[in-house]
Amino acid sequence: MSGSGIGIGILGAGDFGATHAKAMREVDGVRLVAACRGDVSALDAFTAEYGGKGYADWRDLLADKSVDAVVIAAPHALHEEMAIGAAEAGKHILLEKPMAPTAAACDAINAAVARNGVTLQVGHMIHFAKPVMAARKVIEEGTIGRPLMGSSWMIKLWMEHNRRPWHLKYGTGGGMLMTAGIHALDRLVWLMNDEVASVSGMLGAKSHDQEADDTALLGLRFKRGGMGQVQSVGYRTGAGSFAMDLVCEGGTLRIDMDRGTMLGRDTKWTELPDTVEANWMHHAVRREWEGFRDALRGTARVQVTGAYGRNIIAIIEAAYASNLSHKEETIAHVR
Repeated sequence: MSGSGIGIGILGAGDFGATHAKAMREVDGVRLVAACRGDVSALDAFTAEYGGKGYADWRDLLADKSVDAVVIAAPHALHEEMAIGAAEAGKHILLEKPMAPTAAACDAINAAVARNGVTLQVGHMIHFAKPVMAARKVIEEGTIGRPLMGSSWMIKLWMEHNRRPWHLKYGTGGGMLMTAGIHALDRLVWLMNDEVASVSGMLGAKSHDQEADDTALLGLRFKRGGMGQVQSVGYRTGAGSFAMDLVCEGGTLRIDMDRGTMLGRDTKWTELPDTVEANWMHHAVRREWEGFRDALRGTARVQVTGAYGRNIIAIIEAAYASNLSHKEETIAHVR
C-alpha cells in the first residue's frame, strides 16, 4: 500500500458500486484506482464520474499492481469466483452481502482468504447504521439485560429500477430474502447477540411471477433460548417499512431505520439521542469503509468476519430447506 492511500478496485461498477464510490470519496486513506464492468459504455460513464482505470474483465483488474484491495459488488452468483480470485491475487476484500449464495461457497471463500493471508470484511452495512449501532451499545452496556425475543422486518418495493432477471431465480442467488430481507435477518442476529440453532421458514412468490421468493417469514430459535422472527416482503405496490422490536430482560428497544431508536421502560418510550440520520445508507457505507481501512492498517479488528457472513447464509439455506420439509431445520455453524 502506497503512502497516497489504499488503492481500491471495484468489481461490479453498477448501482451499488456507485454507492461505494461515493462513500469512498469521504474516507481518508482510500482511493478508487480501478473499476470493472462488462458493459463498456456503462463502465466508461462510471470511470468518467468516479475516476479509476476501467477494465471489462475483472481478472485484468486483479492484475493491476495499483490495486491493494477490492470491493465486490457484482451479481451474487459471481461472488465466490471473484473473491477466491482476489484472494489468490493477494488483494484484500470487502465483499458485499450476501457473502455468496451457499454456505459451501462461503466456506471456499474463507479457505482461500486464510490460505493467502488477505483480509476479508463482509459488507453487512447494518452494523454501521446509527439506529442499530445505538441499540447494540445499549445491549453491550448491560443496562436492559439479555435480549429474549426480537421481530425484524423489511417490507419494500421489489421491482426497483435496478432489479435484474438473475434476481428472480434461485440458481443465480436471487430472491427477496437473499437480496434485501437479509438485512432484517442480519440486524436481528447481531442484536440478539447469539447464534441461531434452528430455523422454520415459509417462502414463496406471492406478488410476482418468478421462481425465487418475494415473501418470507422465518422463525429463529437461538442457542441460549431466545426467539426471533424475520419478515422479508417485496410488494408490488405499497409503502416501505424497515424496523424491528427487541424485548430484553429489563426493557424494550424499537429500531427504525428512518425514525431512529427508542428505549422502552416503565410503559414509556424514550428516544435515544443521535440515532436519526438522513441518507442513513450512505453514511453506513462510509463507516463501513472507515472500518475496513482501519482493519487493513492494523489499528482495528474486522467488524464483520467471513465466519459471520457464512452463518447468515447458513440460516437462509436452512429456511429454504424448512420451506420444503415443513420442519424446523438446524444450523451447522463454522467459527
